[in-house]
Amino acid sequence: MPTAQAPPAARAPKPHQRIDRVAIRFAGDSGDGMQLTGTKFTESTALAGNDLSTLPDFPAEIRAPAGTLAGVSGFQIHFSSTDVRTPADQPDVLVAMNPAALKANLGDVRPGGMVIINSDAFSDKSLERAGYQDDPLPDARERFRLVEIPLTRLTFEALADLNLSQREGARSKNFFALGLMYWLYGRPLESTLRWIASRFSGEIAEANRRVLMAGIHFGETSELFPVSFEVPPAKIEPGLYRNITGNTALAWGAVAASVQMERPLFVGAYPITPASDVLHELAKHRHFGIRTFQAEDEIAAAAAAIGAAFAGQLALTVTSGPGFLLKQEALNLAVMTELPIVAVDVQRAGPSTGMPTKTEQADLLMTIHGRSSDSPVPVLAPATPGECFSVMIEAFRIAVKYMTPVVVLSDGYLANSAEPWKIPALETLPRTPVVYHSEREDFSPYRRVPDTLARPWAIPGTPGLEHRIGGIEKQDVSGNVSYLPANHQRMTDLRHEKVERIAAEFPPLEPRGAGSGRLLVVGWGGTHGAIATAVDEARAAGREVAHLHLRQLNPLPRDLGAVLARFERVLVPELNAGQLVRILRDRYLVPAQSYSKVQGQPFHVSELRAAIDRALEA
Repeated sequence: MPTAQAPPAARAPKPHQRIDRVAIRFAGDSGDGMQLTGTKFTESTALAGNDLSTLPDFPAEIRAPAGTLAGVSGFQIHFSSTDVRTPADQPDVLVAMNPAALKANLGDVRPGGMVIINSDAFSDKSLERAGYQDDPLPDARERFRLVEIPLTRLTFEALADLNLSQREGARSKNFFALGLMYWLYGRPLESTLRWIASRFSGEIAEANRRVLMAGIHFGETSELFPVSFEVPPAKIEPGLYRNITGNTALAWGAVAASVQMERPLFVGAYPITPASDVLHELAKHRHFGIRTFQAEDEIAAAAAAIGAAFAGQLALTVTSGPGFLLKQEALNLAVMTELPIVAVDVQRAGPSTGMPTKTEQADLLMTIHGRSSDSPVPVLAPATPGECFSVMIEAFRIAVKYMTPVVVLSDGYLANSAEPWKIPALETLPRTPVVYHSEREDFSPYRRVPDTLARPWAIPGTPGLEHRIGGIEKQDVSGNVSYLPANHQRMTDLRHEKVERIAAEFPPLEPRGAGSGRLLVVGWGGTHGAIATAVDEARAAGREVAHLHLRQLNPLPRDLGAVLARFERVLVPELNAGQLVRILRDRYLVPAQSYSKVQGQPFHVSELRAAIDRALEA
């Protein structure tokens, strides 16, 4: 077996051209390893010091029929030497591993962009399977810079002396594409080579390494690529950075909250896309006192979390839209018992099973109003993958301080997309140990703290602090069962008032751009990058527009009404049929306009620019 060689620098002796930014989309069958290819390219790009944003886009089916449009999996990365907020509207480069990938993605490529295809995959049979009536390549040559590479054949040539089956050899061809793109954009190799050595063994590891290097050498020697490109590192705030997805950040934020509060964390969850990765990540951190429980269903997962909170644990339950719906009655119990649990909803396109791998923001009204009776809960929403870390710390802080369940609304885009994340310094994460109630004298389970209205968190079974809780209405202060009309009125009012008082802690709202004027664009959740970019472009074009992004959705910030009143018009882009806009109209009586999109895809900046122009000209 050949021995491993020192990796060459991924920079060719050919001339290279400096560019400011580029967007690349890898596309192929679900079994072609496109998500892995994109992930490794992303990690290498982060190490190169570029700012970046990614958009993994894949079908829900584990394996759709090979070569069909239904089975196409894509991964887009946008990286730059300057600030990047979105994965870009149009890729500059498309790597298409087969005709179906070409057909599904060619329409998105920037006019005149580069299209790299695996020419070995363009047989009559595969063209027919992709739905092509005619050969698409002549037209592609006219409209794009088409680069045709016999990628499958070159992969097998690199593996000629290895004892691999045809299928095993073919599975390495994504590394050829990865190596070629490493060369084309000067990405560092070392981390990928270390990952191959740690992840694979024997001839499979050698095959992946060889094919990766073959892709690099092809770029160096082929006349198809007269130049390579250089994207200089971005100028970012000094610090230690790593690449992070929203789901990973949610998990790490929960771990950080547990360490800060010096209490173990119990996680009750049932696997569901796209939230499952949070459970997977948390299961790796038992050494931090994290206990993960995969329940038999969503209801059991939430109920177990409530039980853990009653016993004095920090408690978390994680799910996606349909699962959150099933948890609603359990959340009602958490509201009645006033126990501090955090419930995460990673929204996906629905209703029902819907499009489980696609993003949407259509659970907002459900999380605020979806339970029976009056059942108020705080709702927070991170705006970026990195913010998913800090929002979990804030959610646990509010849950414990106010003794209430807290909902965190993420979404499929935040869950899977990645960005460079500055690892916070330890001094910014001070210890704030949980202090249970210990005073036995005059203990009553619903005697409240005057400023927060929180009831005491006493551990059941502690001598002198024995008490009972449950779903039946309790008498104020004593906690005894009560059916008295006046008591129910008071307890309902207290539960509402407790949540409303949380807004006193929110910082003043500061719109980006002018504090008043013709148009304010109000967003929430994972639409932040696209809205911010569109508003910046509009302002650069002389448009009088500002941007306000809400992180607190219930209660709403106390100065929101005053901010809205300072603008002539309000535009609310959402990946739903118009939910936040309905809340703003109802509560503040402002003529807010909705800009709705429900296609399972994030906003394009160009869509929002056009919506801003229409709103200003209406």
